Amino acid sequence: MSSNTTSPVREFEYKAEMKQLLDLIVHSLYTHPEIFLRELISNASDALGKARFRMLSSDEGLERSGDLKITITVDKESGNFVIEDTGIGMSEDELISNLGTVAKSGTLGFMEALKEQQKEGQRLDANLIGQFGVGFYSVFMVTDEVTVETRSLESGSQGWRWKSSGQGSYTIEPVEREARGTRISFTLKEEFKEFAEEYRIEQVIKKYSNFVEYPICIGSRQINSMTALWQRPKSELKPEEVNEFYKFIANDFKDPLDYLHVSVEGAVSFKALLFIPSEAPMELLYNQGALEKRGPQLYVKKVLIQNECRDLLPEYLRFVSGVVDTEDLSLNVSRELVQASPVMAKIKQILTSKLLGWFDTIAKEEPEKFRTFYNAFGTILKIGLNTDFTNRDKLIDLLRFETTKTAEGEYVTLKQYSERMAEGQTEIYYHSGSSRAQMLAHPNLEYFKKRDIEVLLLSDPVDVFVIPSIFEYDKKPLKSIEKAEIDMSTVEPEGERLGAEGTVGVISLFKEVLGDRIADVVESKRLVSSPVTLVSGKDAMDSQFEKMMKMMSKDADMPASKKILEVNTAHPIIRNLAGKHAVGLSTDPVVRAAVMQLFESALLLEGDLESVADYVSRMNELVEAATRA
Repeated sequence: MSSNTTSPVREFEYKAEMKQLLDLIVHSLYTHPEIFLRELISNASDALGKARFRMLSSDEGLERSGDLKITITVDKESGNFVIEDTGIGMSEDELISNLGTVAKSGTLGFMEALKEQQKEGQRLDANLIGQFGVGFYSVFMVTDEVTVETRSLESGSQGWRWKSSGQGSYTIEPVEREARGTRISFTLKEEFKEFAEEYRIEQVIKKYSNFVEYPICIGSRQINSMTALWQRPKSELKPEEVNEFYKFIANDFKDPLDYLHVSVEGAVSFKALLFIPSEAPMELLYNQGALEKRGPQLYVKKVLIQNECRDLLPEYLRFVSGVVDTEDLSLNVSRELVQASPVMAKIKQILTSKLLGWFDTIAKEEPEKFRTFYNAFGTILKIGLNTDFTNRDKLIDLLRFETTKTAEGEYVTLKQYSERMAEGQTEIYYHSGSSRAQMLAHPNLEYFKKRDIEVLLLSDPVDVFVIPSIFEYDKKPLKSIEKAEIDMSTVEPEGERLGAEGTVGVISLFKEVLGDRIADVVESKRLVSSPVTLVSGKDAMDSQFEKMMKMMSKDADMPASKKILEVNTAHPIIRNLAGKHAVGLSTDPVVRAAVMQLFESALLLEGDLESVADYVSRMNELVEAATRA
């Protein structure tokens, strides 16, 4: 950043990432020009909320005169547009921090998400602007130059003027300004002069900002309703106003999937209006750790205290949006006191219980709605299994699984699985993998298919971390099919098994050829139609769990653990190899190549084959040998 200190007007250069951001907004989101007003009003509302909080929690040193409100003035002839608030205002340093630099990771997150949508050919989502906190810059869609005049709430503070054309630089200079707050003014481009019409401004306010809790005035006429919906009885709430309120507080264009109205009086008293979004918010898809920063709005006696209060809900429920309002906290409560407050702990406990009960009711009474909810947020819910042991049983009952007996996209609960277990089955079996198709094709399922035993299919990456920790359900252990105890006598293989001598011989052949590539070679009890398969040892990590750990590890060269190779002694290939071994052909290159090919075929099915080129080359050699005259 460079500055000119010889003049009261100082010029600053935007950093490279700011230039990139402005270019993206102006040239990629031009089909949604009206959101500039939504974002300016949202910023003004935040400034008013901060001013009110400071006034309530501080005794002196603040400018307190005047009402807290937002005023919009337009001139349809000239296209001039002014929006002014009487909020907290900004100092010179705050102007530079808030308007001139990438002060938040949200800016970079916004650019990353927008580029991802462009790359995938999706329709660009203007809602990204609000979600990533870069809304002020949307004003450059409708104007070529913006002037911001502001003065801080602090008594005796200096006024400042910020001006920019949104190109490469901006200027800051001191100005005389009597009123606290911020005034943003600009002239609309010719093609956007519709926003200089009062009726058009009113439409946008009603659409996006009707529930801002401060007056929004066009001239002297107030436009918004300022209704605190959460304070009204549920019977008085209309679906359309609830949906509009959700869109306002959540910065969402879509209606919520559902909402919960809560009114509690007792040891603690509070009211809440909580929402399930119709789909996972973009920031949860593109920002790691986004849940840590989310939470419903916390009000005390109808005064906004925290915009995103993380202490109201456990992390696995923070996809829920909404408002919580209590009279049992002080207005000047600090962030630290909120965290330590027994009132907050009790509210969190009650809200968590009510939300989980609500999800269960939706599951029972509106299964299709629950399917939509679970597809969007099931992965996040599962986090609670290893973090919220108080509500662990409730969370387990909310889990849904595809199985070997369900159609794709159809789910069962652990209770349903348990109730329809096969006769004599004492364990709940699961199989983890990257996709349903990959899992269904796996040789390790053959025994279970033959015996008509249902197996849970776990394709969600988080499953391998949380499902094994359940251990048992309804006194029935959960067990990976890799480690299940198999009764060989209950399934007839597709052919006659080798005798004891042949089995020992072929196993020794595999051990000799594969050497230290495997932990052991054993006769399989689970294979029916495949020649070999790989399994983890009894005390080893599940294969899919190991893959996920390797992906997450900073050590990219983390070696894979050695697996046990199971051979199907009834399979023709294994019987043929046993015959070759019996007549002294163990060193035959074709025999040894066949053993290696079987082993690497098992690796291929597991997704662990390192050299496809070697595999294909060996396959070609075997085909050549088989077709040789």
